[in-house]
Amino acid sequence: MTRADWQLTKRGFGPWARIYRPAKGSNRQCVQLCIPSWNALDPRFWGTAGQLPPAELARVLGVYASRVMTPRGSTAVTGLELMTALHPPTYAVRDEETGALRQADEKAPGSLGKDPIDPMNFPPCEVPDGHPVLKDLPRFQVRGPAEKLFEEAYDWARPMTDAECTLRHLVGIDVNMAFGAGANGLPVGLGEATHVTNPVFDPKLPGSWLVDLSHVDLSKVKVGKEWVELDGSLLPSPFTPKGDRPTGPAWYATPTVSYAVELGYDVTPTEAYVRHDNGRYLDSWYNRLRAAYLATMADLGVDADLPPADFLAAMDGYKARDPELTIVITAIKATVKGGIGKLRERPRGEGWRPGEPWRALSRPTWRPDIRAAVISRTRINLHRKIVKHAAFTGQYPIAVLSDCVVYAANGPSPLDFLPYREGKPLPGGFKLGINPGLVKHEGTQSVLWGEEVRDKFNAPELNLARYIKDGTVTDVDNGE
Repeated sequence: MTRADWQLTKRGFGPWARIYRPAKGSNRQCVQLCIPSWNALDPRFWGTAGQLPPAELARVLGVYASRVMTPRGSTAVTGLELMTALHPPTYAVRDEETGALRQADEKAPGSLGKDPIDPMNFPPCEVPDGHPVLKDLPRFQVRGPAEKLFEEAYDWARPMTDAECTLRHLVGIDVNMAFGAGANGLPVGLGEATHVTNPVFDPKLPGSWLVDLSHVDLSKVKVGKEWVELDGSLLPSPFTPKGDRPTGPAWYATPTVSYAVELGYDVTPTEAYVRHDNGRYLDSWYNRLRAAYLATMADLGVDADLPPADFLAAMDGYKARDPELTIVITAIKATVKGGIGKLRERPRGEGWRPGEPWRALSRPTWRPDIRAAVISRTRINLHRKIVKHAAFTGQYPIAVLSDCVVYAANGPSPLDFLPYREGKPLPGGFKLGINPGLVKHEGTQSVLWGEEVRDKFNAPELNLARYIKDGTVTDVDNGE
């Protein structure tokens, strides 16, 4: 490569090496290498791609590159790279004196800029344990809800009621590309946070709010403009990942606090870190990944406008129609989830010690507040549908795990409990379809299976959503 005048980037030569030739005027040459024998293609995200013959692998990577972008590393890395590519941090302006193009002094509008936020300027509540801004905390101190923003996906389950035990089936439904749908249209901070005390809550202002939501009673909430009465004991709290009702003040992202207001309750924050410089940074990212997902699913025979029964039939066995495109689908979904997760990348060895900065902090895309906002909105979107469904049908979920919800039903299909009238779903509730935010059938097991599994592990609140897909229980759920 050296003889051919190719050079390596600072990343060096590895599984995802990038080589280039020095630019000559506007002529640039750059090649992205993927070396499967060096484990470039993690089977968790690329399936069997690493074992494919060259022509088939070229097709998989080519479809992904044309519909998402040229992969630069893991799917998570590519998810972050796509964010930056769609919102370049800098832009060119013409120099008034020389007439030549030069880089503008300020960051590009709508971008995160080319410089990372100073680690010491992050709100203490938003950063993970071991971050430099927390270096003065005792090493083994466990921060509680009033000290640490804890916006995570659901992992909640409850024992079945006597009435549910008389039904025959447990049916799981799964939200398509849930975190992508949660990112769509979401205002997020673009710059540093401003600390305020006793603020008036503003649902349009991205930030983290210290507020007591323990007074929100799920047995009486507003659905739309009407108050409805529900059995709150059968619902997870929308405010905590484990579904437990808050017991006092805690830090929440804006979408979570906004939902408390939507349910009809007053909120009085005592402190907040808000971001006045904000925008819908992830919209174009979501739209790109959505288009890639829908186009590839259409190639697999699952169109976006199928009626419910036809959609369920099309989804049955779709992976076998074209295994290579199925790999692309897996990679697209991993790009969404991994890209959001990498916004709060933790230390990865490298001799790191608590209180010291780690390599990821040098990226403008190290933004735990954006990750928290997306997860918050995703969880709230799901809870809103659960409440709508409960208010209309009287049915309550038995288990929720991230984007999967399990209900008891008399039949094995989602159509046996989802309320459709003349092919139309409940407005604001669950809707079958392939679009992000809509749901698909995750799996069905018998109620007897569910009770036997819980009895076997002596765990009446074992999260059955974790095993609903194929019914195989590999180990007891320890809640981690």
